[in-house]
This record gives sequence, structure tokens and C-alpha cells, in this order.
Amino acid sequence: MIRRTALRTLTAVAMTAVIALPLAQGAQAAAPATTATTINAGDDNPFRRMELDGLRADFQFMCPAGRCVGFWSLVLTDHVAQQKFEGHKFFVYAPATGEFGFFVDTDVAVRTVDRPAQVRLVDTDFMRSHPRVEVRYGDPGHPDRARVVASATTLM
Repeated sequence: MIRRTALRTLTAVAMTAVIALPLAQGAQAAAPATTATTINAGDDNPFRRMELDGLRADFQFMCPAGRCVGFWSLVLTDHVAQQKFEGHKFFVYAPATGEFGFFVDTDVAVRTVDRPAQVRLVDTDFMRSHPRVEVRYGDPGHPDRARVVASATTLM
């Protein structure tokens, strides 16, 4: 059921991006590698009005079953992605509630990923329903002990 909900969210985000594609072609909000950034509220980016630290908004195309759609996601900045990570997992965590989010790996929603390049957040409902969402690296069974590598804070 959780996987189905995550895939529905991905589909909704992808379809929204397809409708807005003519306006967004070539658009990409990139955060500087060393500072937190607030995405411009004037663009069609669903992650606007979020302060990003260690993350940047990325627009790309996915072609499931041969039909390409454009979509927005959050990925690690180059500075964070180039750090050394060994032996644990990346996961999305909302510290205020203790809930976990999902990454999208190719076109499948997954709870954890192994490599920095696989960190791709598209679950805007999860992020908007939590004031702060963190990408952590460590044991998902003990999120309080995991290292916070990036965060997205919704601006109110």
C-alpha cells in the first residue's frame, strides 16, 4: 500500500511536470554547494518555498514504457555527493514525527539507497506535510544515530 501511494505521488508529480514542461524546459534551480538556498517561488518548481541545505532541485526526464515525462526532484549537491560514504544506507526522515519518506530509484519508490547518486526525492506531499525533512546516512533502524547529510525545510 505504501509503495502504491508513493507511485501515485510520483505519477502526479510527473504529470504536473509534463503540463508545465513548455515553461520549464531547461530550468534548473541549483543550490551553491556550501550554503543553504531558498528556491525562487516564481518558477514552477514544486519544491519552491523550501530552504535547502545539501540538496538542489533538479528537472529531468524519465521514460517508463517508452513514454518520456519530465519531473522535478531533489538531489544531493555535488559537494555532499562527493563525500565518502561506506557501509550504510541513505534514507529520508522527518525528525519531528519519526516518519520515513521515499526516494525514487529509476521509476520505483524505495525507502533506502546505497549511493549518493541514487538520492532523488519526489514525494512533495511528504515534504510539505513535515516542516523539516532530512536525508540521513546510517542505519534506518536507528535514525537518531544516523548522520544528517542534507535537509529541506518548508518555509511558512
